[in-house]
Amino acid sequence: MGRIRSWIKKYFQFFVNKTVMASLLTTFILGVCYAFALYAESRIASGDFKYFITDFFKIATIGTIVGFFMIYPLILSVINLIILFFPKKRMRVIELITLLWGGFCTVLYMPLIDIRYDADWSIQLQNAERHAPIFTQALPTILTLICIAVIGYLVLSFVPLKKLPPLMIVLCFSALYLGMAIAVVWTVQIWSVFYLSLYAVNCIFIILKLMQYKIREWTDMHQELKTTTPQNSNTADAQTGQQTPAAESVPVPKYQSRFLNACHHFLMKSSHWCTAAFLLMLPLLGILIAILTLFGQQPDAFIKAWTETSDWALSAQTAPQNLIVDGHYLCTVAAGGHRRIVKPLRMGERHGHAVIVNRQLMIANAFEQLLEEHTPRFHRHVRNFYDTYGFPVAKLIRSRFAADIVYFLMKPLEWLFLTALYLFDAKPENRIAVQYLPRRRSY
Repeated sequence: MGRIRSWIKKYFQFFVNKTVMASLLTTFILGVCYAFALYAESRIASGDFKYFITDFFKIATIGTIVGFFMIYPLILSVINLIILFFPKKRMRVIELITLLWGGFCTVLYMPLIDIRYDADWSIQLQNAERHAPIFTQALPTILTLICIAVIGYLVLSFVPLKKLPPLMIVLCFSALYLGMAIAVVWTVQIWSVFYLSLYAVNCIFIILKLMQYKIREWTDMHQELKTTTPQNSNTADAQTGQQTPAAESVPVPKYQSRFLNACHHFLMKSSHWCTAAFLLMLPLLGILIAILTLFGQQPDAFIKAWTETSDWALSAQTAPQNLIVDGHYLCTVAAGGHRRIVKPLRMGERHGHAVIVNRQLMIANAFEQLLEEHTPRFHRHVRNFYDTYGFPVAKLIRSRFAADIVYFLMKPLEWLFLTALYLFDAKPENRIAVQYLPRRRSY
C-alpha cells in the first residue's frame, strides 16, 4: 500500500513538472485500458479468447483513438480548471493544444452525432439529424466576433506586456469579453451535447486565466520597477517644478485635460482593467455591428444567430418534422431525389413511421407482395438477396443526384415489375394504390 502511494506521488509530481507529456501518457493509458475492458467483457460473454494475441495491436490502436478523441478533452479541461484556481504558471502550450485540438474535435463531433451545421430550421431533415445550432445567415457576425477575440488573445499572449499601452490592453480585454460571451451563449445553446459544450467551457477558462495572468504580471512589473528605483531619487514635475519621489508611482505624463489625466491614472491600475474593458466592449460591439451591417448583416444578427434555430436550448423556431428514411433504398430515392425527377406522390407508412412514396416504390412493393402470395419460397430468396445488397446500396445514397441516378437505373426493373403485375393480377392498379397506406387501428 505504501509503494502504491509512493507511485501516485511520483506520478503526480511528474504531472506537475511535465504536464503536456503526462497528459498524453495518461490519455493513452486510459484509452487502451478502456478498449481492453470492453474487449474482455465481450470475450467473457462469448467465452472465446482464441484471438487475443492477434487482436492486441488492433485493440491498442482503437483505444488510442478513443482516448485522444474522448478522454483527452476531459483531461485538458481538468488541467485548465486547476490552473485557473491555482495559477502558479500559465502553461501556454496547454492553452494552444486545447484551442487547436478542441476546435478540431468539435468540428468532427458534429457530423458524427448527426448535426447538420449547414441546415437552418426551415429545412426538413431525415431520421435523427438535427439542425444547425447557429443560424447560417448570421454566421458572418459570429465568426467576425470570434476573430476579434482571437486577435485579442494573440496580442495579449505573444506581445510583451511592457510594449503594450494600457488602453490597448483594455481593448484586448474587451475583445476577449466578446469571445467569452459567445462561448457562454454557445454553452447554453448546445448544453444537451456535452462534448460540444466542453470546448466553449475551456475557452472561458483560458480567457479568465489570461486576464488574471496579465493583471498579475502588470502589478508585478510595476512593483519591481518601484523596488529597483532608488528611494531617494526625485523627479521634477514638468509644470510645477516640484520634486516628487520617483518611487511613489510610475512617471505619468501630464495632459492639459484633467479628464485625460484621470483616464491615464485609472488605466495605470490593473485592478481597473476588467471594469474598463466591460465599458469599452459596448462601443466596440456597436462599431463591429455597424461595419457588418454595411456588408449585409442585420443589426440583430447576434441574437438571431441563436434564436432562428430549432432543436436547441435558445431556439425560437419549430422545424418541420424529420422524415424517416430507412434501409429501403427505393424509400431513400423517393425521399432524397429531386421532386421533378422521382415524382413523390404522397406520404405513406412503413414499419410504423412516415415515408415519402412515389410510383416506382409502390410498384416494387406491389410486385414483392405478389411474389409473397404466389411463390413464397422464391420470395424468401429474393428478400434475402435484397437484405444483403440493398441496405449497403441505400447507405451510398447521400445526395439528391445519387438518388436520381438510382431512380433511372431502376426504371427497367420498374417496367418489368409493372408488366408482371398486369399479367398475373386481376386489379393491378388497386394493388399498387394501397401500398404503404396506414393500417387501420382498432381502439
